[in-house]
Amino acid sequence: MVRIPETHPRRESLLIRERLIEGFHQGLVSEAGLIAHGRGEALDYLLGEETPPEAAEAMRAAAAMLLLAKHPVISVNGNVAALCPREVVRLAEVTQASIEVNIFYRTEERVQRIAAWLYKHGAKEVLGTDPKFREKIPELQSERRWVDRRGIWRADVVLLALEDGDRTEALRRLGKQVIAIDLNPLSRTARAANITIVDNVVRALPALIQEVEKLRTVDKIALQRILSEYDNELVLRAALRRMCSSPERLRMVKIRER
Repeated sequence: MVRIPETHPRRESLLIRERLIEGFHQGLVSEAGLIAHGRGEALDYLLGEETPPEAAEAMRAAAAMLLLAKHPVISVNGNVAALCPREVVRLAEVTQASIEVNIFYRTEERVQRIAAWLYKHGAKEVLGTDPKFREKIPELQSERRWVDRRGIWRADVVLLALEDGDRTEALRRLGKQVIAIDLNPLSRTARAANITIVDNVVRALPALIQEVEKLRTVDKIALQRILSEYDNELVLRAALRRMCSSPERLRMVKIRER
């Protein structure tokens, strides 16, 4: 990795870029995944590169949904594997969720590399790698249509990060509840999901783990109340307003600095 000075104002963002580049060289991340990150980075600028209150609200609801689930599954693509392998494994541990590899630019070699990377970071089992357990999501034409019958196929709750809208909509049609981590509040993924965390995945996953750990001892009635009071449409509107007001916020910062 390129050495980035401790004092560099864009240090954290540049470190994320370097981890993705390294993930690309290791065969985890696709070329398109690098491009997708650039889009997400631009949206993160508009959030101020910090977790907003509406994302924290969505995380609380997501934690409740995962804890109430009978068969939760965390779907992992190359970018998530490269950036947050330990967090994926820890979240699976605290929610008793399965981990499944599912990628758009699919090759069997890349699936196996992602699984091996997750095993290296502590995963006990990674689904989506064995053809004999493969099922096809109806009406979905991309390579994301292939899922594991022990995982996403039977799941009642699926956590998706850095996802495409087609599969999110397809999973909803199958009757599954979907939690999305997506920096774009206007995307089909964000709009189709039951719960959308509009935040950078490198911040969202650690914060979601903390929220799950806070709620693990809460009874089911209280968890169900958290879900019943949650409104994803309001959260998406709040995120969009925050992004649209970003130029004005920056202007006010400059005024205060003078």
